[in-house]
Amino acid sequence: MAETTLSATRTLAKASARLKVQNINAPLWRNAIFVLPYLFFFVTLLIVPLFWGIWLSLHKADAFGVGRFVGIDNYLRLFRDKIFIQAIGNTFYFVLLTVPALAIIGLMLALALNRKTRTAAALRTIYFSSSVLSVTIVTLIWRIVFIGNFGLLATIYGWFGATPPAFLSDPKLAMIGIAIATIWWCVGLPMMLFLSALQQIPGDIYEAAALDNASRWRTLWYITLPSIRRTFALVVIIQIVLQFQLFGQAKLMTNGGPNNVSKPIVFYIYEAAFTKWDLGLGAAASEILFMLILVAAMAQYVISRRKGEEV
Repeated sequence: MAETTLSATRTLAKASARLKVQNINAPLWRNAIFVLPYLFFFVTLLIVPLFWGIWLSLHKADAFGVGRFVGIDNYLRLFRDKIFIQAIGNTFYFVLLTVPALAIIGLMLALALNRKTRTAAALRTIYFSSSVLSVTIVTLIWRIVFIGNFGLLATIYGWFGATPPAFLSDPKLAMIGIAIATIWWCVGLPMMLFLSALQQIPGDIYEAAALDNASRWRTLWYITLPSIRRTFALVVIIQIVLQFQLFGQAKLMTNGGPNNVSKPIVFYIYEAAFTKWDLGLGAAASEILFMLILVAAMAQYVISRRKGEEV
């Protein structure tokens, strides 16, 4: 009996010694098993294609394989191409048309529908429902609206004996027509993000403002907007990243026309890589698009962060 007790005591002493030696804060590498699937897909689908695209952009490549190393020749060819320069301008113009409108309209809808009523819930569902549609359905709907002579817009204008604007064929209106369809399609996500932020603002602040007889405008300007400024910056950055990648709407509504005025960078990449089979040129254009998105998103982040620190 004494030997059994002594053996048990020694076992407990050894276990306690091992626990003392082991550092509580030491990393347990077996926990890496839980992040390995994510790391695998992150590296496979993002990191590897990024560096593969950079490598491909420095070579003469086509559908039959990668050829000789050409350095920055593909990039020089891009900046000598007037259509590519025009595509960059078209993309920036589209971003300027859509991103501010999506942020402002999304915020206005969120402010209007931030109520605990059945009507507000139904309207939130209706406004968000367009976001789940595919680009094919969205462009089909808006082609029916914009198409000349017998479209919905032409029918409404015809009631008043007026001529409808040619959104799909007028060089000055083609990109505006695509922007209208895109805003209608994408406004649901900004609205829901703003709604989530508005519902996180404590009600005590509004009650204190009401006791001070603060007007709705002052409450909005000094309480609501400062409280959601980070969400506003997030919405703008997300929309910049998304709208720089315009392709489906331009392809299906105007096919990049008329005269390339609605051809964005992604459309140019598609034509270069999969129509002309110049993969090196398409990869170079993709890297330039990546840098433009990165610079635009980081600039917006820095500006919004500085404004937040000043407030």
